[in-house]
Amino acid sequence: MKTLNTIPLSVLDLAPIVAGGSAAEAFRNSVALVQRAEELGYHRYWVAEHHNIPGVASAATSVVIGRLAAATSTIRVGAGGIMLSNHAPLVIAEQFGTLESMFPGRIDLGLGRAPGGDQPTARALRRDHPRGGEEFPQLLEELRGYFRPVTAGQVVKAVPGAGLDVPIWLLSSSGFSAELAGHLGLPFAFAGQFSPQAMVASCELYRSVFRPSGALLEPYVMVGVNIIAADTDNEARRLATSHQQAFLNMVRGKPSQLLPPLDTMDGRWSPAEEAAVADHLSASIIGGPETVSRGLADLVARTQADEIMINAMIFDPAARLRSYEIVAGAGSKQQAVRPRA
Repeated sequence: MKTLNTIPLSVLDLAPIVAGGSAAEAFRNSVALVQRAEELGYHRYWVAEHHNIPGVASAATSVVIGRLAAATSTIRVGAGGIMLSNHAPLVIAEQFGTLESMFPGRIDLGLGRAPGGDQPTARALRRDHPRGGEEFPQLLEELRGYFRPVTAGQVVKAVPGAGLDVPIWLLSSSGFSAELAGHLGLPFAFAGQFSPQAMVASCELYRSVFRPSGALLEPYVMVGVNIIAADTDNEARRLATSHQQAFLNMVRGKPSQLLPPLDTMDGRWSPAEEAAVADHLSASIIGGPETVSRGLADLVARTQADEIMINAMIFDPAARLRSYEIVAGAGSKQQAVRPRA
């Protein structure tokens, strides 16, 4: 059975733009965080594609990945994920072929099928080529084809990209991509940070249908989770109100920059809003070192995850760095042995 001290920990970053701040500051904070994460022994560092959200700066995901990879030397850097329905597969193959050529052996390509934004934004991204999630398997196969070695008579090639080993992951908040990843023999990442209800079932579904492939001989599951850690439980709960406010504003249809923490959320939301936020963030681990250690151990026991990816939406960059330091202390002491997946 997997335990906390035998699995790697990784970082998920949305490059949060704090109230009164800028995207430039968000990127500087991300560079500082990825460098500290590398020092702490985190296995990989992913950024996520989101659009038209005032508090998220990682829309041009491949560009951000290039900046983070250039600032580090050993940690894997990648997308968690690229929303494939927004892009021509050839463009993604070229972008990640370029990244892999620049930073060989360190680039991951996680793929999702959601739009990563609202419908007007999705239409603006796709112009005259609207796509839905039902086309994801076909888009995925086209993309994978561009990474294979060029064959005789092949008309369209990804340059760079063809013949390069860029690990592809499927991301999911439901069972669809879990089943697809299993059938294709690809590594699977579940978005427990915002969709915890289907977490255990999706992980079990993936393992039950997994077929060995040239990419992976055994199933490999990474679970995403929000962790807000501080030196005390009370301080962690205070820091977590920034994320709660951000999600509350999403529920209200008014996304915002990341707001400063509050002493209490009392009076800030209706009972229905509080329940909606709690439902989406119910897997979050919030507390001091002992609370975080217990929460991580419980998460591993419930999911049997092979890896945990941690999201920390914290207003103060120094407090965010401290949160990841605490989590690293609560986690694996054996992360120097890093898996290939």
